[in-house]
Formats: sequence, C-alpha cells, structure tokens
Amino acid sequence: MAGRPAITSPRSSRVVAARRLATRSFRAKQRLFLAEGPQAVREAAGHPAGIAELYFTQAAADRHPELIEAAYAAGAALLPTTDEVVASLSDTVHPQGMVAVCRYLDTALSDVLSAPARLVVLLAHVRDPGNVGSVIRAADAAGADAVLVSGESVDVYNPKAVRASVGSLFHLPIVIGVSVESAIEQCRAAGLRVLAADGTGPLDLDDEADSGALRAPTCWLFGNEAWGLPEGLRTLADAVVRVPIHGRAESLNLSTAAAVCLYASARAQRREP
Repeated sequence: MAGRPAITSPRSSRVVAARRLATRSFRAKQRLFLAEGPQAVREAAGHPAGIAELYFTQAAADRHPELIEAAYAAGAALLPTTDEVVASLSDTVHPQGMVAVCRYLDTALSDVLSAPARLVVLLAHVRDPGNVGSVIRAADAAGADAVLVSGESVDVYNPKAVRASVGSLFHLPIVIGVSVESAIEQCRAAGLRVLAADGTGPLDLDDEADSGALRAPTCWLFGNEAWGLPEGLRTLADAVVRVPIHGRAESLNLSTAAAVCLYASARAQRREP
C-alpha cells in the first residue's frame, strides 16, 4: 500500500460513479450499493455476493489489514485513496476510512419459503431507513429466517439503512419489492401464522406468549412508523397483537416494538416441547 494513492480526486470518474449509488434509481440500475466502515466491510467480504470495490485510506489499511486481505480474497478491486475521497462517498460526520461497493443481496420469496421457515418479518410501508436497518438487525439477532420489505417501503440499500443494520443486512435473506398482500398469502400457504403488530390490537403479546401461541411458525407484520397498519392490511392478518405498555410511555417506536415481538417469538419457539 506504500506510495501514491491510486485515486486522489473525488472527481475521478470511478469515484463519481460510486457516489451516484447514494441515489435509489442508480443503485437499482447497477444493482450495487455502498457499505461504510470496517464492520460492514467485514460482513460483506464474508457474503457470497462479495464486494465489487473497496475504497480505503492508508490509515484504515494499517488498522485493519485483515479486511483488505478478506476483500481481496472476495474478488474486490482494491482502491487505496485519500480521506477526501472517502469523505465524498460517506454520509457520516466522521468517516472510518473504508467504503465498499457491494453487489445486491436480495433473494426471491419463493426461495425463502422453499425451506421450512419459523420466523419471518414483513415490513409494510416503512419509510425511515434507520428503522428498516434496525429491524433487520433485530431480526438477525432473534434468529429470524428472512426479512421481507414491501415495494412501498424505503430501500434497504439506502446508506442509512445499511449502516443501521450494523452488518446484519449480510446475515439473513432479504426479499425486496414484495406486495404485502401476496407475501401474506404465500407465508400463510407455507404454514406461517401472520401476526400484525399494532398498538391498538385486541390481543396482548404477553397473553399470546403465555398461551403457547407464539410457538407456531410466525410472520410478523410491521407497519409505518407514523400511522401503523391500514385497516385493509390488519384484516389480512390472522391476529392483531399489541405490545403491552406497563409504564407511562405513550408507545414504542417501530424498531423497539419489532425487537420485543421477535424475541417473544424466538423465546417461545426455542422452548422444549
């Protein structure tokens, strides 16, 4: 890595093309996205889709030589560069010296459901990228089989969503652009009980857990941060479940509520018969 950096100008045609991946339409056309920071690079290098390009500073290479080697082994084009170039590719205040151009990871819903699935997440009309990434992270931690994201939701490859997933985007199958109605139908046909999470739901999550109902294979349906699930989608679910509020909080935000629901299902499904 010694010597003059391979790319020194943010106006380089290669850097300009990478920077355009910040826009959804260009990402979709190229089927590429940006993943920033050592943690994301580590997880991306271990994914079968691999890394197409890796931009990194000398300081980052000195701190994480194993990541440079992993990216090279994954077939990435290694592009030593400057702090200025990395900053131009970053949407964070303090860039960490590494930005990877990654290939799309999404898979087909039929592939997800072809093997027995016990815990699936379906996001309907979720518009905040931080919430999408955080729910993916919670789903990964809870051992979910997949996350399905409706076509009306924010792009999972949005840089903020990728960052909020903290690498979990690379850990479990992601299905994007689904029709919520079709996804519910296919999940039910695959033997999953569809539970809609809603703060005004008639069923209490604690009661569902105590009754043993959460041991069944489950697809959790989560709606928009501001207005929740429209009535038309609520009626498609097998049940509508609320997370109980025991204190004085008005409600839980989407990612927190999703984590509570997913862990309730994960705990129930891991109990001995």
